[in-house]
Order: sequence, then C-alpha cells, then structure tokens
Amino acid sequence: MKEGLCRACLSLLGAVLLLGPCAVLAAPPHIALRPLDAARRVIALSDGIRLAYVQLGDPRGTPVVLIHGYTDSDLDWASLIPYLSKGLRLIVVDLRGHGESSKPECCYTRYDFAYDIKLLLDTLHIGRADIVGHSLGSIVAQTFAELWPQRAARVVLIASTAGPPPSRPGKPQYDWEAQIRRLKEPIDPDSKFMRQWWASPTAVDPRFLRRERRNAARIPLRVWLAVLDQGLGNLGDLARTLPRLTAPTLLVWGSKDPIMLPTMRRSLERALPHAKVVIFPGLGHNPIWEDPRGCAALINAFLAPGADVARYASNIGSATQ
Repeated sequence: MKEGLCRACLSLLGAVLLLGPCAVLAAPPHIALRPLDAARRVIALSDGIRLAYVQLGDPRGTPVVLIHGYTDSDLDWASLIPYLSKGLRLIVVDLRGHGESSKPECCYTRYDFAYDIKLLLDTLHIGRADIVGHSLGSIVAQTFAELWPQRAARVVLIASTAGPPPSRPGKPQYDWEAQIRRLKEPIDPDSKFMRQWWASPTAVDPRFLRRERRNAARIPLRVWLAVLDQGLGNLGDLARTLPRLTAPTLLVWGSKDPIMLPTMRRSLERALPHAKVVIFPGLGHNPIWEDPRGCAALINAFLAPGADVARYASNIGSATQ
C-alpha cells in the first residue's frame, strides 16, 4: 500500500516518491464526521467567493483557523478536533475549489487562497487569529502570515516546505502529477488511483477515507489541474517570502513523510531559524490522522501562552529544537 501523498506540495511531484509496502497493525479509531457536517455554513465573501466553513469550540475563545490540504476539505481535521482545547474558537475552512466552497474558473494561487482567509476573518470580525495549515494548507498559512503579519498571532505548519531542494537525485518511483493529468471525468472515488491517493501507512478509519475520496471526486477535474498548475506549480519563491513570517511558528513533520524528505524540511528550518520543530517518529505525511491525540497535545501546548512545547514533544519521543 502506498501513502496518500500531500496534496501539499505538488510542485515537487516531478520527483514525488512513493512509500513502500506497509502493514496495517491495528484497527483504526472511528472518526466522527457528523459534528462538522451539522455545523457547516457557507458565507459570501466580498471577492464573490462563497466559502464553506465550520465554527466549533468556545465562541469567546482564541480564534484558530484550520486549513486543509490539496483535494481535502474541512474533514481533514475531523480526527484532530476532539483533542484540541475546548477553550479555542475553531474556524475550519473549505478552500476555494474544495468541499462546499465555490469552484470558480480561476484563480488558484497561494495568494488567492490566503486572500480568501483574510476576507473570511474580516467578515467574521476577527482581527487576529492563530493559523494552522496542513500540506497545501500550510503553504496558504505561510502566505497569509507573510501578507498580513498583524493578523497572524501564531502559526503551525504541518507537512510543509520552503520549496524543493536544489537537486532531486534519483528517478521517482511514481509520478503522481502524471497520474492526476490522466484523470477523466467523472472521477471514480474507488479507482486504483484514488485508493492510492488516499491510502495511509498508519491505520486510518476506512469510512473517513472513503468519504474523503468521494468529496475529492466531486471536485471538477479543471480545479484539480488549476490548483496543481497555479497553486502548487511554482513554489520556488517560498523561501524568498518566508522572512516576512514573523509570528511564532511551529513546524511539524512525520519522520517517514515521503514528500517532505529531510532536505525539503531543512529548507523551511533554514528559512525560519527561530521556529519550534517537532518530528513524529514513524509517521508519514498526515500525522493529524495518524496520531491525532499527539498532534493535538502539541498544538494545544504551542497555542497556550507559556506552555512547554518541549515537554510535550519529549513525551511523544519527537525531535525538537
């Protein structure tokens, strides 16, 4: 079985690597989807985009925006949410083109995604928020914090990068980009490709993965390709703009992430030398699905004033700085 790749950084797909065979060692815990489905709302932004979002937690608490990855939706966070602090005001979004949000003909750059987040906060009358992003969502989170630093209190980047390494030695085992470009509509959610795209090296609730596949199959193919080309096709300037990210930042990876290899991680660490770094041993590209309790404890610690992130990291056996 192959790991479901990011959806986070498809500019790297010219050299995407595929995880080798892995065994399912334990029955995965059930992931509750109904709370998000019941709370989902759609709001019209001033740029004409209709953005779907969910608000959960304490409406008077610290606002925290959760931003999903490529071809994901707000359900990306379903396994993590039950473990996040009840004192947080969670704002879980569907990026444009995804989930229940608008799927316009254009535009799908990281700047377009980040501007939607800014307009959503404006519409909700939220001046400042913590921003948490996974995969593509981490690229959006970076961009938001760079463009509107006064609006980003703290930033958590999960399975992120500052761009591809200078060279990519070796031949890729599997070209995900080519596979996506061969897709035809209607997209079959149970096809071999989609099962590989949504597979995981660590046991994840199969009902959750099935729902995510079906949601992704509903995304028009033109949107799959537009995000691939516009949003993830030119990440070479990430390192150039990252010095603008001045908010306290936490970087999180799985040690076995098949896309964000150590060289790709180091590019982000070099760009953000003051960031906290935590690496979950043995996990892949989706640690929020693979160890939601551990990820949530880490995020809670980072977002809580004065909390000891290093203590939480040492409890899970992670590497930190």
